[in-house]
Amino acid sequence: MSLFVLPGFDCEAFVAATLAEDLGQGLPGGGHDVTSESVIPASARFAGVMDSRDAVTVCGLPIAAAFFRALDPGMAIEILVEEGARVQPGTALMRLTGNARAMLTAERGALNTVQHLTGVATLTRSYVDAMGQTRAKLLDTRKTIPGFRHLEKYAVRCGGGHNHRMGLWDAAMIKDNHVAVAGGVAEAVRRALAAGVSDVICEVDHLDQIEPALSAGATRLLLDNMGPDTLRAAVSLVAGRVPCEASGGVRLDTIAAIAASGVDYVSVGRLTQSAPAADIGLDFTPL
Repeated sequence: MSLFVLPGFDCEAFVAATLAEDLGQGLPGGGHDVTSESVIPASARFAGVMDSRDAVTVCGLPIAAAFFRALDPGMAIEILVEEGARVQPGTALMRLTGNARAMLTAERGALNTVQHLTGVATLTRSYVDAMGQTRAKLLDTRKTIPGFRHLEKYAVRCGGGHNHRMGLWDAAMIKDNHVAVAGGVAEAVRRALAAGVSDVICEVDHLDQIEPALSAGATRLLLDNMGPDTLRAAVSLVAGRVPCEASGGVRLDTIAAIAASGVDYVSVGRLTQSAPAADIGLDFTPL
């Protein structure tokens, strides 16, 4: 069985856990699809079409296929569009033919995954488009659903965005609480570098924090909750010594001005935190 491959993500375990949750495995009376088993003959077969009801940026179809093949390894599945494709309403995304019970049992897990990831990719694409022709790159954050981080960050990439650090392990990000305990941005940065951390991102709330952070050796600055005018001033002070990231309160109607300020990155938590599910359906026909 061909499974979706993504570093840090176990597709087989994800599918198995999601199906087990839906089937109530391990609970009294659980472990089966009561409705399908009582209504649908075991030998019945369906043909199905998954399609989009809205204009979306598609993400998650190979994972949906893994749901169906987990319950019917012989199911014929044709994925009709590439990941990250922008499609119009009414576009067929996937065709499948196989055991009817398997399709019905896997349907919700498959659709939930595709709807959520497509929602993230679609929202990301809208932010990328709104940035206009600037050199700034759109970043996600760690504001992800627990257990879904690798999938949601994959969806951001499908939508044309880029990933910030994957977690607490791959870069230091010094924020206000770290600064408060350390006694200042310079001391916080020095401590991180002394500990052997190579990538040290330092959040600054005020322009007068920039020089101390840079002098201490910060490798990137996160310019927090600054308006476009202040961002331009900050970029001028940094003068290209390290990359600059704008973050905090970024919206679709403000990102163009923020991106045009000269920053290298704009990070947006709502890409993964607040993306609405895409309207994607799956219709079956008995064979």
